[in-house]
Amino acid sequence: MSMISLTIILFLALIVSLALGLPLCFVFGGVATVFIVWQMGFDALYIIVATAWPSWSNFVLVAAPLFILMALFIHGSGIAENLYEAMYRWMGGLRGGLAMGTVVICAFFAAMAGISGVGTLTMGLIALPAMLKRGYDKDIAVGCISAGGTLGILIPPSGIMIIYAFVVEESVGKLFMGGVFSGLMVASLMVAYIGVRCYFQPHLGPPIKEQFSLKEKLIHLRALILPILLILLVLGAIYTGAATPTEAAGVGAFGAFLITIITRRFSLALLRNSLLTTVRVTCMVLWIILGAKIFVHIYSVIGAQDMVYGFMTGLELNRWFILLVMQIILIALGMFIDPAGIVMIVGPIFLPIAISLGFDPIFYGILFTINMELGYITPPFGFNLFYMKSIAEPLGVSMGDIYRSIVPFVFVELLGMIVLCLFPQLATWLPSTMVRG
Repeated sequence: MSMISLTIILFLALIVSLALGLPLCFVFGGVATVFIVWQMGFDALYIIVATAWPSWSNFVLVAAPLFILMALFIHGSGIAENLYEAMYRWMGGLRGGLAMGTVVICAFFAAMAGISGVGTLTMGLIALPAMLKRGYDKDIAVGCISAGGTLGILIPPSGIMIIYAFVVEESVGKLFMGGVFSGLMVASLMVAYIGVRCYFQPHLGPPIKEQFSLKEKLIHLRALILPILLILLVLGAIYTGAATPTEAAGVGAFGAFLITIITRRFSLALLRNSLLTTVRVTCMVLWIILGAKIFVHIYSVIGAQDMVYGFMTGLELNRWFILLVMQIILIALGMFIDPAGIVMIVGPIFLPIAISLGFDPIFYGILFTINMELGYITPPFGFNLFYMKSIAEPLGVSMGDIYRSIVPFVFVELLGMIVLCLFPQLATWLPSTMVRG
């Protein structure tokens, strides 16, 4: 059987399995196991065992559960409510101010959590009812939360970046620093879109009627103190070389734990639920990593990986056109496959191609991550859309409303990718100034 036929069958089996609703953490490993037996026989199943230990014992991956725990403590600390109160007073009087402020809070959450769903779920529970109650259009209210939540994988710390760095053997710290200005750029584009649209269509995001004194506004600014300290503690330690990303993750998790005590939200139930959820999510991530690693191994053994590399690099086309083709492939995959899975499968294939074309690996990694943001909000299987569905349905928001609300934000994310390609220094400058990579 030809290599092209094997590649089509392999990926078709993967997509069909996911379409049938099978868990991603088992689909990769299951499909790969079948292909191992089919192509190499039962004796080759030792590949699974040989892959498990190095995949699960890598020190870089220790950061993942620590950042997950950090995110869960932040979620339960009450910081989101305090940030929203501050934002409500400072930005509520602007057209679209509540939606713009929601994106800003999502950016804060991204810098404290590193997981896409946390910002979406938290702000969906807090900001969505408030915006709808004050006459905000569903498209703006729902879209800004769904899209704002994706900043969690671009603004460091980022769980997706940790997995990406592990797969392609790149520096986690440099990827984190590359995401700082790039993430702020994407967040700024979202805020600008909301502001401009609501300026010309004020009925989409009417300003609030309440008036607040300067003293009230200044008092509520204290809500920024703990988030900023935590962000500076984690990212500052990584940037200055005082700690590795894994060590900084431990510091961040402990810092978030202290915040739950300071805000008087700590309880044994919160501690227990946070630890149990961390274990569950980490186990799921590790199974995805193992399954995807096996998938990549069998894909490489049959020679398909070399075939794709040879085909892409052999095209006598402009390197930017080849980069565009890779991004289109990633967008298509993001509609059906979890971004973590895409990182595991496509990361080892596309990064060498990008490097051979002369692109900086950090620039490409950040561009890849922005593309994965799209995967969280592109129908039909964008995770953030289903997070939003669980929150918004009781408020009279249909799945059709959610799909429609996200369309302009998809174009905003695409614009962010274009801006990054025009100004790659957004991703490469800060990493180049690091004390230790």
